Amino acid sequence: MLSMIVARRVGAAGAEARSRTVAALGERLAAARDDQFPQAEIALEGSQRDDLARILKANRSRDAAAGRTTEGPHRTDLVVLHRAKQMPAASSSTGEQKALLLGLVLTKARLIRELSGAAPLVLFDEVAAHLDSARREALFDEILDLKAQAWMTGTDRQTFDSLASQAQILAVNRGTIIA
Repeated sequence: MLSMIVARRVGAAGAEARSRTVAALGERLAAARDDQFPQAEIALEGSQRDDLARILKANRSRDAAAGRTTEGPHRTDLVVLHRAKQMPAASSSTGEQKALLLGLVLTKARLIRELSGAAPLVLFDEVAAHLDSARREALFDEILDLKAQAWMTGTDRQTFDSLASQAQILAVNRGTIIA
């Protein structure tokens, strides 16, 4: 019984933190301009904190039979809408989805900097390879403006040429790192 109470409290606290984060990001996204990274509207869809105790109690028998919790904060999804087009991100083109995602990541990095006072660490795997030159340069400019420590991987050294004077670029080949 104690583990259920703890799990419910932890789940409720996690759901509340998620709601606060989405609200804070949503405010910043609403105020942002659309540029190389189109802005999104975001919302949570699914079970929220207010009805968690009722949901867990109502589903106790079903959850016991399933051997898992069938509803709760872990089943909440982030819904993303392309703001300018008023279109679900899932219906957007692959390029638009990538640009929307980068807009979200950059907005979250700015929020982290704002709340903590410290520049965030951002990790991007093969991000530049999937961007045209205008979006790639806009991404680099945003990262430099954030004063964030950014780790970006890529297989083409030339992709990062415009950053050469402002970044440390390392090549990794067969376990050897070359600056």
